Amino acid sequence: MNVLSLVTYPKGFYTEEIAALRAKNVSVDVVDISGLETNDSRSIRNYLDFYRDVLGKTLGDYDLVHANYGLTAPFALAQRHRPIVLSLWGSDLMGSLDWVSKESARFCDEVIVMSEEMERDLGCDAHVIPHGVDFETFRPMEQRDARESIGWDPDGTYVLFPYDPARDVKNYPLAERVVEAVQQELGSEIELRAVFNVDHEDVPLYMNAADALLLTSRREGFPNSVKEALACNLPVVATDVGGIRTRLDAVTNSYSCGTERELISRLSDVLASGDRSDGRQQAADLSVDRSTDRILDVYRQALQ
Repeated sequence: MNVLSLVTYPKGFYTEEIAALRAKNVSVDVVDISGLETNDSRSIRNYLDFYRDVLGKTLGDYDLVHANYGLTAPFALAQRHRPIVLSLWGSDLMGSLDWVSKESARFCDEVIVMSEEMERDLGCDAHVIPHGVDFETFRPMEQRDARESIGWDPDGTYVLFPYDPARDVKNYPLAERVVEAVQQELGSEIELRAVFNVDHEDVPLYMNAADALLLTSRREGFPNSVKEALACNLPVVATDVGGIRTRLDAVTNSYSCGTERELISRLSDVLASGDRSDGRQQAADLSVDRSTDRILDVYRQALQ
């Protein structure tokens, strides 16, 4: 099977997915939009170049086009002689340009979303297939070794915030308030560390070095950071967004919370316990191997 894969920016989870598909004997050519990582940093010229590249590539011998992220869908739809699979990642269905994703989805042969919540927001049938996690890369390791590798105090208490604090939707001020309140409750110093723009292969070190992952987003699809934390047995305390509650209900020492007070209480419980979670056991179905098997099933449906 030959696939033309379109993407705005090839993030770590995306490159892992492509590698897994190729390992399953799928030929995948990737075309991405040049420019910086964030979509609003790209120029009109970047998108015109992308349009030209896509049209040029569609002259090749491809069985289908896979558009990853809503903003790539109109470019996939510019050619109508091959089936189109559209994958929506989360912010493309919940941000200011959600209308692009929703309108484009109507004309695609198959649509993939990250959670049941996203399927409801989309308003049409879709396959719920969260991005898979590479369980060989994201795995538990000795916390002291991980801290030594990244230069953290072996005796400190660290809460990991997995996003750029400048991203309003991630609500970093709430994370700051929660950690400050927990610090007062426990009477000990707690460091909130925002980890972003690091090499994806280094993220497991931070996951294993931290004592908890704190996610305070206003909205999400199904956050990759949560799945990666589960694979590392890092306890997660998160706002109730993106289907997180359904996943965390079965995980020990991890919680989905509906209020700020609950976030404070649960993070305090996690840090006071000093325990890890059993997330890896509960997230076995989220491996990149299983997710790509399901994506292949979607490809076959699109080709029928």
